[in-house]
Amino acid sequence: MSRVGKRPISIPNTVQVTVEGSKIVFKSGKITKELETYRRVHIELNANELAFKSVDNEPQSRAYWGTYRALASNIVVGMTTGFNKVLEINGVGYKAAVAGKNLELALGFSHPVKYPIPEGVEIVVDKNTITIKGSDKQQIGQIAAEIREFRPPEPYKGKGIKYSDEIIIRKAGKTAKK
Repeated sequence: MSRVGKRPISIPNTVQVTVEGSKIVFKSGKITKELETYRRVHIELNANELAFKSVDNEPQSRAYWGTYRALASNIVVGMTTGFNKVLEINGVGYKAAVAGKNLELALGFSHPVKYPIPEGVEIVVDKNTITIKGSDKQQIGQIAAEIREFRPPEPYKGKGIKYSDEIIIRKAGKTAKK
């Protein structure tokens, strides 16, 4: 039995939810998001709660049960509070700046790296931290991973781009023979 799937999702007043067959439509202001379940779960919409039930007792059905509940919950949280990821830049001469619709990164290459900022995502740079904000959890995580990929942290000096809560295990360098 899915521990995640059992819990109903409480819907705040700012979000309107409608069920159209196997599709769930979420509306909040101008933002509209849809979640297609392909009839893999039963959807129950009460006054201000959204609940999911498994179609049968097969392992794959139970996996869909928890997955679709988590996806729906992420949409509701994204529409109300949003998601953010914080990256830190470590290294001499490494810096970032937002220029128009691009994030410009100076990471020790011969040229600055320009990363285009997608619609619906806000990137804020403050000294050596990059904060990525948006309503789609998957998109925010993907953007953070792509930015980190330009210069991942190295284990000797810790230079590079890392998540703020990431711990870099440092290695000892070579020592001279005595």
